[in-house]
Amino acid sequence: MGSLILCHKKKAKHPYEISRIHMRIYTIEELCYYFCNNLYLVDYTIINRQLCDWLEEELELYDLAEELRGILDQNGPVEQFLLAVLSHASIYSSSEITRIHNVLEHLKNQNEVEREKYKADNLLKAGEVASAILVYQSIVGKEWDDSVGKEFYGQVYGCLGSAYGRLLLYEEAAAMYEKGFNVCQDTKMLKAYLYCCYRYLPQEQYVKMLSNEPVYLSIGSVLKEEIRKAAESVQVEATDEQLKKWKKEYQRGNI
Repeated sequence: MGSLILCHKKKAKHPYEISRIHMRIYTIEELCYYFCNNLYLVDYTIINRQLCDWLEEELELYDLAEELRGILDQNGPVEQFLLAVLSHASIYSSSEITRIHNVLEHLKNQNEVEREKYKADNLLKAGEVASAILVYQSIVGKEWDDSVGKEFYGQVYGCLGSAYGRLLLYEEAAAMYEKGFNVCQDTKMLKAYLYCCYRYLPQEQYVKMLSNEPVYLSIGSVLKEEIRKAAESVQVEATDEQLKKWKKEYQRGNI
């Protein structure tokens, strides 16, 4: 039997608008939903007195509004403000509140570029591949932050490779994996690079590429065996023409 969630009965006549994403909020539940799904976006643009006034005037949540103003007056942390709202709504279990608190603590200890990657990682995990790619590209496309180290940016390139791979854009994925490997020398990235090359290069050109690099040849042998085993485990047979058709349909649906 599912649990029953009692929602706040009051709905705002005038919505609270989050200008950043052009979103209008009418209830405390909608506000909580926005918070929980956009933890990496929450900042002073929504954690402010305007929100407190809206909660008081539109939803008649006088105690909550007063509590939130007190947090702002004391320059309390963002996570304290968010947790006060989520707890007041009573739609989340204690375990869910704890999980959200842990995520907020994780974000608090990150700098701006790390939070951007966290945002992109979550977008990718949620299937928002094109949006994730844009965020990853913005990270590597601007001046690099020395405090996170070059390995961080190598991993961002790797994430870009993974994102392009999900769209079956193997040539683009290979380019990102190659850049990632050149930055951080992660052999897993080199293996992913070779796999993408295997998928988009003509066989003769791929074999020639492997033979020119002893390291490629060694990893390529392992990769070939893994591909063989994977092929044996797949029951569905498809022609090259069918695979190309599926690829185009998949790309059309994700871009």
